[in-house]
Amino acid sequence: MPEDFYLRPNVVVEPLVHHWYAWSHLIPPATAARNETERHLRIMDSFIQAPEAHAAAVKDPKLLGGPFMDLSRDHLDLVKQLADETRNSPLARLSQAICQLDAMLRENAKGYSLEPLYEMVPEPLKGYVELVYDLHNNASFRLLEPLLYKSDFYDPKLQSIMLSLITGDERPFVLSTPRFKEKGSVQLPVPFASEQIDFLFRLKDEPARFTEIKGHLGLKDEDDEALSALLSTTPTRKYQPYDGKAARWRYFGHACILLEAGGASILTDPVLSYTYENNVSRYTYEDLPDVIDCVLITHNHQDHLLFETLLQLRSRIRTIVVPRNAGGSLQDPSMKLILRQCGFKNVVEMEEMEEAQFGPLHITTLPFFGEHGDLDVRTKLAYFVRVNGHSLLFAADSCNISPEMYRHVHAELGDVDAVFLGMECSGAPMSWLYGPLLTEKMERAHDQSRRLAGSNFERGNAIVEQFRCKEVYVYAMGQEPWLNYVMSVKYTPESHPIVQSNQLLEACRAKGMIAERLFGEREIFLS
Repeated sequence: MPEDFYLRPNVVVEPLVHHWYAWSHLIPPATAARNETERHLRIMDSFIQAPEAHAAAVKDPKLLGGPFMDLSRDHLDLVKQLADETRNSPLARLSQAICQLDAMLRENAKGYSLEPLYEMVPEPLKGYVELVYDLHNNASFRLLEPLLYKSDFYDPKLQSIMLSLITGDERPFVLSTPRFKEKGSVQLPVPFASEQIDFLFRLKDEPARFTEIKGHLGLKDEDDEALSALLSTTPTRKYQPYDGKAARWRYFGHACILLEAGGASILTDPVLSYTYENNVSRYTYEDLPDVIDCVLITHNHQDHLLFETLLQLRSRIRTIVVPRNAGGSLQDPSMKLILRQCGFKNVVEMEEMEEAQFGPLHITTLPFFGEHGDLDVRTKLAYFVRVNGHSLLFAADSCNISPEMYRHVHAELGDVDAVFLGMECSGAPMSWLYGPLLTEKMERAHDQSRRLAGSNFERGNAIVEQFRCKEVYVYAMGQEPWLNYVMSVKYTPESHPIVQSNQLLEACRAKGMIAERLFGEREIFLS
C-alpha cells in the first residue's frame, strides 16, 4: 500500500526573488528596484571582476555581512547571466526613473506650484507618484504603492522557494549572495502567495502520498530523488498546548516570544530554528500551537519580518498585526501591502496607542523610537500586553532617545511587570540597510553617526525605572548560532552591546529584580 509522507522538520526554506534571498525591501517594486541596481548589481559586478577576492573576504569573520559573494569561480557564468538580466529588467528602468525624478525635483522645485512638473516626471513613474512639498518647501514624492503592485514592475514569476536539508546551525550570510539550484535541493517556481506553499507546510502535520505531493507542487521526474530526501514517514512531534489557569511565555530566540493564556496565543517577531541535533537547547516549529491567534510584528527589518518563517506559519496564523505607516515614502513601504502580496489575507494595521484583544490577551500599541538611522520610518511599534493580572512590555529594539515619551506612556498605562528589550546599541550605519535607496552620495561622517541602534545601559535602565519593572529580559541580539544567516554580528565579552547589557542586568539584580539576557530557550509560567 502506498505510504503517506510528512515534510521533515529539518527542511530549510529559502524564499527567493530573482535568485536573491527575500526580505521585505525586495517585495515592493520601488525598493526592489533600488536594491537590484544599487546592491545586487554592484555585488555581482564586483564578483565578476574579482571572484578570488570575494572568496577570501567571506572567510574573514570581520567582514561578515559585507558585500561579498559566497560563491566559487564555477558560478561565474551564472552570475554574469543574472547581472545581464538585472541590467535589462523593468526594475532597472524603475530604479533609474527614481534617480531622475529626485534630480528633477532638486533642480526645478523651488517653492512654486509643482503642477507644471508632472510633465517632467520620468515615463516609468508617470501616474505612480504624487509630487509634494513639506512645510519647509522641501520637495519630494509619494509613491502610489497599490498601483505599482498592479504594474509590470511587480512580477510574482520572479519569486520561488528553495528547499534543502539542514543538519546544523551554520548557514552562510544570505543577503549578499544569489542562490542557484544545487544538487539535493528542490526549487519551487511559485509566487509567495500561492496556495501550493500552504499545502507544502501543512505536510509537517498532514501527510500525503508522494505522487500527490509531487503533482500538487508541479515538480518533474528529475526532482524525485531530491524531493524524497525531504520527506519522511515519521510523524512530527505533537505540540502540547498550555492549559494552565494563568499564562505562559516561551522564548524562541532573538525577539520571538510565544505568549499563551486561556486557549489564546500571541507570537512576536517570528524567527525560528529548525529541528536537528545541536548543542544549544531551543524551541522550534514543533513547539508552536496549531493555531496562532495573533502575530505581532514590531518593525520592518529582515530579522523581525522574516519570510522564511512567516510563510511556513501562514496557514496557522489567524491575524497579523503590523504598524501603520504614512504611505508612499520610498524608505517606508507598507508592511500591510507587502504581506498581502505574499498571501497573508488577515493583516491588521494599528497605530500608536490603539488596543486589541485576543481572548484574555489585551494589547496596546506603543511608540517605537530609534533603530532606523533617523529616517522618517513610521512602520514600527512596541507592544504592551496585559494578561490575567500581569503586564508585559515587548519593546524590541526601541531606543530611549526621548524619556519624556515613556513618561507619557507610563502615565497612561501604569507599571510593567516584565520588559523585553533588545540592546544592540552599536548598530550598523544607516546605509548598511537603506543605502540603496539613496540617490545622492551621503557623507561618511553623517552615515556613521546615524546608526541602526537600540538602547544602551543608560537608556535601557531609564525604561526599567520609568515603568518600575519587576523583571527585565534582554534579547540575545543575534548571538543564537542559527541566526548568522540574517545577522552580521559576532560578539565577544568586550563588545559594546554585551558590556552595556551586562551593566543593565547587574544594576537590576543589585535591586533584587529578576534580570537575564535570554539565549536559546526560556519558559516562564505566570501565576
